Amino acid sequence: MRNIKLIIEFDGSSFSGWQRQPKGRTVQKEIETAIFKATGENIMINGSSRTDAGVHARDMVANFFTNSTIPADKFREAINTRLPDDVSIIKSEEVNEDFHARYSSKGKTYSYTIINRYERLSLGHQYLYHCRYNLNVDEMREACKYFIGTYDFRAFMSPGSSIKTTTRTIQELYIEQKGYRIKIFITADGFLYNMVRIIVGTLIKVGNGKLKAEEMESIIKEGNRKRAGMCVPPNGLILEKVFY
Repeated sequence: MRNIKLIIEFDGSSFSGWQRQPKGRTVQKEIETAIFKATGENIMINGSSRTDAGVHARDMVANFFTNSTIPADKFREAINTRLPDDVSIIKSEEVNEDFHARYSSKGKTYSYTIINRYERLSLGHQYLYHCRYNLNVDEMREACKYFIGTYDFRAFMSPGSSIKTTTRTIQELYIEQKGYRIKIFITADGFLYNMVRIIVGTLIKVGNGKLKAEEMESIIKEGNRKRAGMCVPPNGLILEKVFY
């Protein structure tokens, strides 16, 4: 059997997330259905991340095993012609049989985009989070420094996960600002359930003066979820890159 790797882009607005579920539309199910139509094989694909409902991806990675004779690079079009418009295969290629989209990953980069203006948002609202109260971006940048490194990030995890350890390593966390658009980038070796969205919510809490940047150190050390910020909505979140 051949192991095929896919690079996938999708708009998560109308999906219940990546992972196949008994009810609800998912990205995994759409792609598996398209593969069945192309090959006649009932295949389960492995995804690099289990994105939540409403979360988008620019560079999701998946892999699957197949007996099909379709050339590896031709799977892209074979699948794309059978997919809805909000999912696209950017690239397909054959990889070593030991490659696994999730377990072979060395890390991921996510971005989260905030529109910081008083007026409500109409254009692009499905990809952006609207924060109407002025944010101090300099203070938010100062707070970012405290997250860099290897720590127990249990204060930045929503309940409902059965993972073995809450320790993760964040390599980068920085903010780009252009006018009223604030874009936060975070790269880590892995993420806890809702970790990115809670870190963003905490940075917003710093930006609006409800937390001081230096309080990040004690929040991380104490692991107190109640002291951290809210879990911001999923629509501003994009999986930008998966590293191997």
